[in-house]
Amino acid sequence: MSKLPDFEGLAMFAKVAEERSFAAAARAMGLSVATVSRGVSRLEERLGARLFNRTSRKLALTEFGRTIAESASRIYRDAEQVEDSARELSARPRGLIRLAVPMSFGVRWVAPLLPEFFRAYPEVSVDLHLSDATVDVVGQGFDAALRISVQLDPALVARRLCAVSRFIVAAPSYLKRHGRPEHPRDLNSRDCLGYAYRARSDVWRLANAAGDEETLTPGGQLRVTNADALVPTVLAGLAIAELPEFIASEYLRDGRLEAILRDWTLAAGGLYFVTPAARVRPAKIEALVEFLADRLAKPAWRWPR
Repeated sequence: MSKLPDFEGLAMFAKVAEERSFAAAARAMGLSVATVSRGVSRLEERLGARLFNRTSRKLALTEFGRTIAESASRIYRDAEQVEDSARELSARPRGLIRLAVPMSFGVRWVAPLLPEFFRAYPEVSVDLHLSDATVDVVGQGFDAALRISVQLDPALVARRLCAVSRFIVAAPSYLKRHGRPEHPRDLNSRDCLGYAYRARSDVWRLANAAGDEETLTPGGQLRVTNADALVPTVLAGLAIAELPEFIASEYLRDGRLEAILRDWTLAAGGLYFVTPAARVRPAKIEALVEFLADRLAKPAWRWPR
């Protein structure tokens, strides 16, 4: 016999005792009479005693049934209160959200939005995990994550918030000294900086309007785990790098960096809000994804082309 109490049988028994009728209890619980009858019979067998005296016209508690009816009813009421409280909590945004975000994006574009989010949802708190390493959302217990990617884990539920373009950039001083590359093959002889956390491998894949494709594995003096760490070396005119638009746009606008190989494009990724697969997401998660979707739909980092 299972050591777990028969909560279902106790609930059915409590409702039948309250209604004084199997049919009325079944209607109240949204079950069939046969299901309720089997549940009560199963409980009687488990407890080793009859709970009701049944006749064709009358249903009455046995002496044994009367001794446990109050306790069973209390268990039933407590369970209803737990469910009511849970529904209230799930309907109102409140509680802690464990959110994983790529470091540079989180510092630049998520953290500045949080004060507005907290003012709108004062009962929600956020544990913001900043790392460019791809976290295991389920295994590491995160409620949600922001992913910048071309391809996502199909086991997660994803909502695309916006596109994220990437550029190959160099400082004007580098281009003046070494010349401007005209074809991706020209990069094979240049100092190109690498990024350790790229999905699959650190390879630049470029394509042009004619459908030509070229790949390059960067092999410069610096390889990093955070894209912001590439910027000082590139600004110093020592190398070429590939940067996401949300970092590069600042430097492209003021001319400190220039986008090169403009006739060639890198695969455009997207910014996604991902969560573990679930039929219903808590209200706090829905509030956060709607807030981010609204604020990032037309991001301020867009660089005019």
